[in-house]
Amino acid sequence: MISTKLTPTTIPDELLGSYETVIGLEVHCQLLTESKLFASDTNRFGGEPNTHISPLTLALPGTLPKLNKKAVEYAVRMGLACGCTISERTIFDRKNYFYPDLPKGYQISQDKAPICVGGAVTISVKGKDHEVTEKTIRFHHIHLEEDAGKSVHDGNQTETQLDYNRAGTPLIEMVTEPDLRSAEETGAFVTEIRRLARYLDVSDGNMEEGSLRCDVNVSVRLAGASELGTKVEIKNMNSIRNIMRAVEFERRRQVATLENGDSLFQETRMFDAETGETYGMRVKETMNDYRYFPDPDLCPVVLPEATIQEIRSRMPALPRELREKFVSHYGIPAYDAQQLTDTREMAHYFENLCSHTNAYKTASNWLMGPVKSYLNESGTDIADFSLTPQVLAELITLVETEVISHSTATQKAFPALLQAPDRSPRELAETNNWLQNRNTNELETLVDEVLNAMPDKVTAYKKGKKGLMGLFVGEVMKKSKGTADPKLINQLLAEKL
Repeated sequence: MISTKLTPTTIPDELLGSYETVIGLEVHCQLLTESKLFASDTNRFGGEPNTHISPLTLALPGTLPKLNKKAVEYAVRMGLACGCTISERTIFDRKNYFYPDLPKGYQISQDKAPICVGGAVTISVKGKDHEVTEKTIRFHHIHLEEDAGKSVHDGNQTETQLDYNRAGTPLIEMVTEPDLRSAEETGAFVTEIRRLARYLDVSDGNMEEGSLRCDVNVSVRLAGASELGTKVEIKNMNSIRNIMRAVEFERRRQVATLENGDSLFQETRMFDAETGETYGMRVKETMNDYRYFPDPDLCPVVLPEATIQEIRSRMPALPRELREKFVSHYGIPAYDAQQLTDTREMAHYFENLCSHTNAYKTASNWLMGPVKSYLNESGTDIADFSLTPQVLAELITLVETEVISHSTATQKAFPALLQAPDRSPRELAETNNWLQNRNTNELETLVDEVLNAMPDKVTAYKKGKKGLMGLFVGEVMKKSKGTADPKLINQLLAEKL
């Protein structure tokens, strides 16, 4: 008898369902400070290799670090946004390991006394039946640390060059509790963290440039079990889609391994985006391997309560707060509120728009419909949108008051305004003869002409073919050259028929 071993692709879904996936994340978020964490070197992506460096970045003898105050403020901002307890006294430690892109031979990080402790964020996850559920994901802590440089390998993998521009860049590492249970939850969590970082202006969250990276810890256990399984860490994930793919593959790999009677061991793995698979890189280090100890060159950081409250007072409204406001104050659906708070710029545009019109739901529809379509097609952002909220509100008002039709507004006026954003929508409509004709006498004459020209259709309608109403409306619109008010035409036709 030949036994066939299970693989990640052949394991049955019902067998997968008998296991629970447990996921914890370490999210590394680069901070948008002008300079590095302990040096005055420029903190900016790009530039020629090794141009944003100094003796301090290169750890030359006699150099001493000096803490960037703005980086501390940004870490506190994120901690407050996540409901963390801010440590009034925090210290920096040396994390010792050798790697060519680490000039000092150690990384300045935080171990025993991180700047933020505890906290949580709430995520929204869409289920199989399209039901949206909320879940709270807890943090263990958030700490400050410096980034390493970058190793650049040539195409033949025979030579490695080092670019230290990134070395010393300020990071916050956000370490969660093992509260995540699926690839979907993991993707939603990273999306929410990126959104928060952008709202707070502490990071651009650009994963393609490495501003936001993620180490994913994955383990599996039998459903209902309380003891955690053997954890595997997948390093340096820099795309939400790939994070989700890696989690899905890894849970399948681990379940298949256990079902085949083999053992899992704690290790560090990498993800191959082309194959969609993870592969082993090294046996996972333990905390003792890093030989943490307090950095003797840096003083403790003391944050009085008054300083923390002053930072809190300068924080903007956060996505959850705005979503609740949009639903309660403007009366729009929760789905609309979720879409409109995806970026801070879109949320602010909506609020400005609503200060010029009380047609809040219509304003929401315009932003999620024509405006979003235009932004996607043109590859631009709402921050660069040419129409001011005042102009768009005037266009909405013309439709709401039936001065022009919705189709005219979306198909003619909106495109024209994009080309001439300084023009008045009403003046544009008047110049192009787009105003709706609501003269009852004139429209009644057109209705009579249409009905008199199609007696057989009128008879068919009266015998029950109600779908012919669309034909009658269309013919009247043609005769009016598109200026007739469709609602009034429908009303007049109904009376005549």
